[in-house]
Amino acid sequence: MAAETWVDRPDAPPHPHHHHGWWWKTLLTGLALWILTIVVTAVTRNTNLIPTLILLGSFLVPFCVVLFAIERVTGSISSLQLVLAFFVGGIFGVLGASLLEVNLHQSYWLYLLVGLIEELVKGVLLIIIGWRVVPKTATQGALLGATVGAGFAAFESAGYAFNAAITTQGIDLVSLLQTEVLRAILAPVGHVLWTAVLGAVLFGAARGRDRFRFSFWIVLTYAGVAVLHALWDSATDVAAVLALIANGRAVAELTSFGGLSAQTASAVTALAGILYIVVLIVVAAAGILTLWLILRHYRRAERGRAAAQPIV
Repeated sequence: MAAETWVDRPDAPPHPHHHHGWWWKTLLTGLALWILTIVVTAVTRNTNLIPTLILLGSFLVPFCVVLFAIERVTGSISSLQLVLAFFVGGIFGVLGASLLEVNLHQSYWLYLLVGLIEELVKGVLLIIIGWRVVPKTATQGALLGATVGAGFAAFESAGYAFNAAITTQGIDLVSLLQTEVLRAILAPVGHVLWTAVLGAVLFGAARGRDRFRFSFWIVLTYAGVAVLHALWDSATDVAAVLALIANGRAVAELTSFGGLSAQTASAVTALAGILYIVVLIVVAAAGILTLWLILRHYRRAERGRAAAQPIV
């Protein structure tokens, strides 16, 4: 049967591995293993366990995203394809981004350039990996995009964890764990979310066909997720600027003396810490709302096309 006749069938049989909750079971099991590894590492001070700690802490949440996608995907995407998308997409993603970002210098546009580069690399990988995937629907694109983004996040987090662990005084276990916890918590609303949004529009624009179709909305979405990515990465700087503006004394001291007193600097730093969390929440909420609106739009369009098809 031709692809166009079964792509949008609502009664298409689900994969046999759907809806078993393996993603949260794996998350809980992996969390227990991660804690056990921390305890054994701290007690024995065996540095050979550091790579295990880095890999387990960096890959646990992103790989659970893959399992979440596996339980919900339909059509021609297999579990193996999603796992390969996670690893291959993640590796090529960080390699491609590193090559393109190697000559970037500190500037006002740095965060935006990084966002444009990394989202472009993930978008190209998403097109390559999803070229033969059918049906090309927004939901399929979001799940595949989340998988590619999870791979990117996992390998990137492993690098950050490694850098946090290695110091001139030796292994800093506390810094390693702080980095892993923070990045694990933020992983689902970082690379995973941005690439899911881009994937939803990229696949949704195909309108259920087996080929990608160009749409202005793809370009607009790419620019949008790059901006959200840039705001996410620059949250520390944005929070610091907002804290300075909100503190009238800080502005006056900077204007008059070119610096801040210890008391004012402490107040600005405390406020910046709070605003940093607020900025992350606002950016994440904007991404989640965008993804929800996109999926709702394309699902309605898919139901409309299915209803318009003649019954054979």
